[in-house]
Amino acid sequence: MVSYEKVEDTFFEYFDGMYIRALITAEDELTVKQAAYDSTATPSAVIGRVEAGVEKFVGPDETPDGRPGAIVQFWLTDDLEKFERELSYRIRQDILVKPFTSVFSVTENPVGSIGMMDKVGHCGDGYEWEFEEYGRKMINVPIAVPDFKIESELEYAEGIMGGNFWYLCSTKEAVLEAGRIIIDTIAEIDGTCTPFGICSAASKPETNFPWIGPSTNHPYCPSLKDRLGDESKVPEGVNYIPEIVINAVDEESMNLAIKSAIDAIIDIDGVVGISAGNFDGKLGEHTANLLDILNG
Repeated sequence: MVSYEKVEDTFFEYFDGMYIRALITAEDELTVKQAAYDSTATPSAVIGRVEAGVEKFVGPDETPDGRPGAIVQFWLTDDLEKFERELSYRIRQDILVKPFTSVFSVTENPVGSIGMMDKVGHCGDGYEWEFEEYGRKMINVPIAVPDFKIESELEYAEGIMGGNFWYLCSTKEAVLEAGRIIIDTIAEIDGTCTPFGICSAASKPETNFPWIGPSTNHPYCPSLKDRLGDESKVPEGVNYIPEIVINAVDEESMNLAIKSAIDAIIDIDGVVGISAGNFDGKLGEHTANLLDILNG
């Protein structure tokens, strides 16, 4: 049985969000990976952009067109018009430009959809056309390496953003070893993604430089421990505080991802504690206690 003596009795805050769960396919796995990672490379909801992450890679037997694929998630907290605009940048600049790619909607239990013709289909400059294939209504965008195909409507649903935990480390090796295990473990949980991967820059909402958005959570910066004195919240023996951020289609999936990940790394040498980022419950719409999740 896993012991949770290292886990602080604390909570994290999380938010309601909207997500599109999309399937990217291509002729080969390398192109799929490039399109998936490029289109989800900037987790930037905190500055009003679409946040994104790779959920998992799938084989040809799991895709409509029988080709390798990747399921990716695109998130925004509100404003469908902004969601459409920001999402279109990701698709046009990071997927459409890869050879022989297609995009399908795989959102479960959708509450609505965003049309792809206006801001993606019209990349065909008026020569694009709609057609039906694989039992889906698709858009064909004629391009120089024929052709990019995308489902005409990408469906969205409501989920949760910003679930998190910190794994406090004494060594660099623990940061990377445990972090990679965490990412691989969460990738096995359907409906979840880690938009920042191993995140080395926990932030706080207040800042001395508001024009740059969230800035460093300075009490938890190990390099500032001596400079801050009593203001520092870095525990003794802790030299690194990486954060894992999780978006999920529902609370059950988020909790399973957190528990599975912590269970997988809690006994790794150099992992000396587990905590979470919060702002006294003043920032997120919801809160969740780490020990409740682990013991639930």
